[in-house]
Amino acid sequence: MYHYVADTPAGADVYRRDLTVSVAAFEAQLAYLRAEGYTSITLAELAQHLSEGRPLPENPIVLTFDDGYEDAFLYAFPLLRQYGFRGTFFVITEYLDQGLPGYLSWEQAALMLANGMEIGSHSVSHPDLRKLTQAELEQEIAGSRRSIQERLNVPVRFFCYPSGRYDKRVIAALRAAGYWGATTTAGGIVQTTEHLFELRRVRVHGSGNVSQLHETLAYYGR
Repeated sequence: MYHYVADTPAGADVYRRDLTVSVAAFEAQLAYLRAEGYTSITLAELAQHLSEGRPLPENPIVLTFDDGYEDAFLYAFPLLRQYGFRGTFFVITEYLDQGLPGYLSWEQAALMLANGMEIGSHSVSHPDLRKLTQAELEQEIAGSRRSIQERLNVPVRFFCYPSGRYDKRVIAALRAAGYWGATTTAGGIVQTTEHLFELRRVRVHGSGNVSQLHETLAYYGR
């Protein structure tokens, strides 16, 4: 699970530094994954494997990027293509609609999609979904899905919980809206059909290096 792939800005607080993986570190991590024989897959391919038994390549891995920052297009996307990987990018649709600085544009998202990347929803405005009325919840979940599908002409099958916050009501709304599953911030790599709406991930910290990535994958892979 990645957030920023960029140089850490001057004066960044501890939170921002932890979420920011430098471009050089990201490239080193991709080089390591390729050397170790990992093959990137999409969340859709993972779900089809779990639900239908469709085969996966050896050493499959899903690379996810939260929040839809512009550095995903400027730095992560070119490096993913260079190393033969795909990524899943979760966007906050209101930010794209408003053209907020520092975030992806619809045009950038379309280009990434056309080059094998997967686009998912991270809601309309990144709220705590548990605190919304039912109407507000449905707008955040179904509305964001509809926006992506209309702007990019692609089915949207996966959701990423803003700040990892969700409950049973949120999951029910996702199912009703037609999603196949959703990612959490809980650590882990073992996924099951019964928990497609509680998919676990491995967080990549800004302070991490290739050695730590190796240790983390080995830990979760035990």
